[in-house]
Amino acid sequence: MSLSNPEYSESKILRPINLHHGDHAHKGSLRTLMLGAIGVVFGDIATSPLYALKECFSPQHGIPFSNEAVFGVISMVFWAFMVVVSIKYVMFIMRASNNGEGGILALMALALRTVPVGSKSAMAIMMLGVFGAAMFYGDAVITPAISVLSAVEGLEVVSPELKRFVIPITLIILIGLFLIQKRGTSVVGILFGPIMVIWFLVLGLMGLVNIIDYPQILAAVNPYFAYIFLYEHSLEAFIVLGAVFLVLTGAEALYTDMGHFGIKPIRYVWFFITLPCLLLNYFGQGAFLINNPEAIVNPFFLMVPETVTFALVLLATVATVIASQAVISGTYSMTSQAILLGFIPKMKISYTSDNEIGQIYMPTINWLLLFMVVVVVVTFKSSENLAAAYGIAVTTTMIIDTILAAIVMSVVWKWNPTFIALVIGAFIAVDLSFFSANLLKIAEGGWFPILVGSICFLFLMTWYQGRKILREKAIEKGIPLEGFVKSLQAHPPHRVEGTAVFLTAHVDFVPVAMLHNLKHNRILHERIIFLKISTWDVPYVEESERITFKDMGSEMYLARAIYGFKETPDMLQILNDLAKYNNLECDLMETSFFLARDTVIASAIPGMPLWREKIFAWMFQNAAKPSDFYQIPTNRVVELGAKIEI
Repeated sequence: MSLSNPEYSESKILRPINLHHGDHAHKGSLRTLMLGAIGVVFGDIATSPLYALKECFSPQHGIPFSNEAVFGVISMVFWAFMVVVSIKYVMFIMRASNNGEGGILALMALALRTVPVGSKSAMAIMMLGVFGAAMFYGDAVITPAISVLSAVEGLEVVSPELKRFVIPITLIILIGLFLIQKRGTSVVGILFGPIMVIWFLVLGLMGLVNIIDYPQILAAVNPYFAYIFLYEHSLEAFIVLGAVFLVLTGAEALYTDMGHFGIKPIRYVWFFITLPCLLLNYFGQGAFLINNPEAIVNPFFLMVPETVTFALVLLATVATVIASQAVISGTYSMTSQAILLGFIPKMKISYTSDNEIGQIYMPTINWLLLFMVVVVVVTFKSSENLAAAYGIAVTTTMIIDTILAAIVMSVVWKWNPTFIALVIGAFIAVDLSFFSANLLKIAEGGWFPILVGSICFLFLMTWYQGRKILREKAIEKGIPLEGFVKSLQAHPPHRVEGTAVFLTAHVDFVPVAMLHNLKHNRILHERIIFLKISTWDVPYVEESERITFKDMGSEMYLARAIYGFKETPDMLQILNDLAKYNNLECDLMETSFFLARDTVIASAIPGMPLWREKIFAWMFQNAAKPSDFYQIPTNRVVELGAKIEI
């Protein structure tokens, strides 16, 4: 099933292909992959100790500080890690591998495989997945801001007089980070793993030293302390759940980045490095707070001697920059997938590495994200204020992950319904508890990620439905390709030297650009290639099976290039594949690419509401040219278009 064109089935005249269903190969030893995963996958969750526990005991929550409260909160943190990350994501959801890939769009594609195309169930699943992806953008705006801001706030511990420099320094770091994106992250990426290893070791050591001073805190692994805390402080404890959830932000990255490193390296890093170090630090903060209740203003930085505080601030800042980089790169990746799946207009994509196809730079997304992050920092001013806005986007995504995983368990894996109900019921109960607690933050800033996510969802669905209307119009007014080719063969127009490649939206109908060319120029090239570029619901397609091909006679050929949603189409590669697998040599300097470049006009014709049609028309006109997106040499492109009312 092709997600980019779910409204109709492709023509069956092309030979069938066998899509690659094995896990995407991960290059490098297990140790190398684990090191890479530490630097990329765990950056967000690794920086949560900077602000999570401080937020749990915020005066706004109304929790009276006591040893029992500390034990209760630490116990809740421990079991949140066990249930949500270790069991739900690592043990269950990471099993939902879409050809080795993870993430909400990959999970959505997996859930859609056994659902009839165009059905209400398919639309519901698709909308769930798209809404989850839209909420990711809300999270992507807040993560760099709260991470870097919380690290720089350590300067206040060094000296209260430095407080006025916190926001300017934060903005300088963030702006600098976004400015270097166009240069690529390969050089910085080499340092990610080792630096984060140091960060985790420091986290663990900080916690261990304080646990030694008060080893009784280890008793908090007993869920009884969490139960008693929830029972005796029902309302306050419920409010605190929203803050406890902050320790889990970044957990979904374990599944999202699964395709980059593989399941085994991520699981090993989680159980043997990340989880132990994080737990040591949180338990250490708990022990430190029991011995020093006044340190609640910033327990993370106060739990180390003053002589090393500044060094810790520097290390924390570097760690938060790495965490921010991972989120920014993830935003590029998510947007690229959404473009290929037909939910976002084509945008300019630059490749920052000759070796790694996943390292891309999208200027439009980069500058838009920078603008939003700066607005967030200037508006919220502190990590404490941002913590109120943080979490609701992530909890929404986690709930959607659980629902989609339930569908996969049922219709793809065909697990026992009773077992599914027990497992998913437990996960949903935990997810809804965290989600409900985070809903209380809406007035304090939680509205922001909801607003960002909702706007993104509106744009994504408007683009998807607008393209669907355009395709339906094209099919309704389309001329069948086979009959048209036969008429050209019976009454051929004048043919000129060279090759013409006509990009088409459907293999069964004549490309609009060809009709315009015949109407205005009244000629045909001596060789014609009708080319359809499709994106399918698998991450990668084998090179040998990328091209499907049919000779229609009279030097006319029908071809389709198939890509996975983790790949980016490349016209030069397509031409090389045509030559390699179909003996169709195309000299680039003698080849012209004909593309339709239409103008969409909103009208009262039944379709979408007029205001959404205007949004779609604006998006359509501002989308990147297909020639840029498909990397077609600009001097070989001919664009022909017309006005289309929707």
